[in-house]
Amino acid sequence: MPTVGALLRGNALPRLECSLLLAHLLQTTRESVLAHPETLLSANGAEAFAELAGRRLRGEPIAYLVGMREFYGMRLRVTPEVLIPRPETELLVDAALRRLAESSTVRVLDLGTGSGAVAIAIAAQRPYARVEAVDVQPGAVELATTNARTLAVANVQFHRSDWYAACRVAHYEVIVSNPPYIAASDPHLTQGDLRFEPRIALTPGSDGLEAIREIVHGAAARLAPGGWLLFEHGYDQAERCRDLMGRAGFAEIATLRDLAGIERVCEGRKPLVPAD
Repeated sequence: MPTVGALLRGNALPRLECSLLLAHLLQTTRESVLAHPETLLSANGAEAFAELAGRRLRGEPIAYLVGMREFYGMRLRVTPEVLIPRPETELLVDAALRRLAESSTVRVLDLGTGSGAVAIAIAAQRPYARVEAVDVQPGAVELATTNARTLAVANVQFHRSDWYAACRVAHYEVIVSNPPYIAASDPHLTQGDLRFEPRIALTPGSDGLEAIREIVHGAAARLAPGGWLLFEHGYDQAERCRDLMGRAGFAEIATLRDLAGIERVCEGRKPLVPAD
């Protein structure tokens, strides 16, 4: 029976990825794996590790192999039915929280929720808010509901909707979204983790802005006066997104940069008084 240390040393995977897979199999933490290299794996465990390592070497994302991803300090269950939550999307949560008073019973809508990452993070940080989150994929709605229940976040509800079609509230104070925004011709779709993620969550086709156009065009009718729309977009889409927001009548339009300095989130406010 091999030891954890032997597998860490004698594997083609990077040490970080190897330790994550071992922690998953041993149902412990990565820190514990590294601290106890003498731990023995059973024959079945070694076989399971070899199978997971082979899948990873073929490019399958670690998040799908272990079924978990950390986002905003939470451990979320993920499956190949949903997009893998990414650190840069935490900027969208930060930006939304700045628009939500801690004690206010505001209404928030998350469009295209996937694993529920953004909606659950907002609801956990703003326990008095009433958060609604939708996704067109039934499997995503089920997964997001499970994540909220596991994390004991009760002020968020999930249901199936094609964008605004089945939303349950007349007006929201904040609408957020991390929609599909990669252009259909972008070569990144055939590279790295993106090869394994659901295409519907990555690209709406065409120039990548179809979903954003629909979200922006429908937001004014769904936002309360003074309400905010915030959404993530591609690295080269900021100017076009600001233009869409301006033509839709939004004010205080701004683009926010992520930690890498990339323009990542667009935000705008519905005027308190309709424009003449």
